[in-house]
Amino acid sequence: MTAMTATPKKSLMFFAGRSHPELAEQVAKHLDVTITPQTAHDFANGEIFVRFEESVRGCDAFVIQSHCHPINDWLMEQLIMVDALKRASAKRITAVMPFYPYARQDKKHRGREPISARLVADMFKTAGADRIMTVDLHTAQIQGFFDGPVDHLWAMPLLAEYVRDSYADRDLAVVSPDSGRVRLAEKWSEMLGGTPLAFIHKTRDPLKPNQAVANRVVGEIAGKTCVVIDDMIDTGGTIAGAVKALLADGAADVVVASTHGVLSGPARDRLSSCGAREVVVTNTLPIPEDKRFPQLTVLSIAPLIARAIHEVFDDGSVTSLFDGNA
Repeated sequence: MTAMTATPKKSLMFFAGRSHPELAEQVAKHLDVTITPQTAHDFANGEIFVRFEESVRGCDAFVIQSHCHPINDWLMEQLIMVDALKRASAKRITAVMPFYPYARQDKKHRGREPISARLVADMFKTAGADRIMTVDLHTAQIQGFFDGPVDHLWAMPLLAEYVRDSYADRDLAVVSPDSGRVRLAEKWSEMLGGTPLAFIHKTRDPLKPNQAVANRVVGEIAGKTCVVIDDMIDTGGTIAGAVKALLADGAADVVVASTHGVLSGPARDRLSSCGAREVVVTNTLPIPEDKRFPQLTVLSIAPLIARAIHEVFDDGSVTSLFDGNA
């Protein structure tokens, strides 16, 4: 006999960075696995060290990290974890990023600007990631930045189901906060049973980040409960302006639904005082108590991420999670 044969076996190992332990524990629970033990700490000069306490040779590794503040530290930590897995002979490495870092820098608005979203993809490929899994990218084109499979998950079914069940007795209208989200609003409208559409016409100065001015409402929303949809809420200026514009135009009520609750700086005060009945987000990012307010509802994205990880591990179909539409 000149060759050795062995029965192929697969093992799923789940790894978590330190940015959002609550979400990692929820995903692990839905997967019915434990988070692989590791040693992780920061040196005095800010350098990050990670070492896994178990052998990872030949495993199918899934590394989850939510990229919140301080975003550069958590990005570097996940890159180091991927590199450690590659050097320890993991068979396949999937970087799970519920919130893709630098996603808003996906193109050049003016000369001499970076395309940082592409840089992030290149860094993960260089570090050793074979696959990326993320939720609701700021723009779908980011999938093409990574030279490998990208599992782009949608939180829209989770958010739409919550809104549909909670406001079943209301006359709803779906509102895009700007013209660029109209296609997403159309999908929301379909999921809510063909509700009317509207959008907010706004202007933004490229020289002033996180600032936009809501000019007018395009569409008929008088007397309706408006559902304002977006992929993320950062400082809350765009959403708060949209809510005020809708109420001034005759909307009966306004509900905000967004996947990523970044909630930077004045977001808490703006959202709590803008007049919205409810602000619904998912827990792709940690939302500490000092960022929460009475109208805020946080839904768990963990079951969706766990099901997607299970499909990838079983060589199944991630698209099937979205009825073939993702």
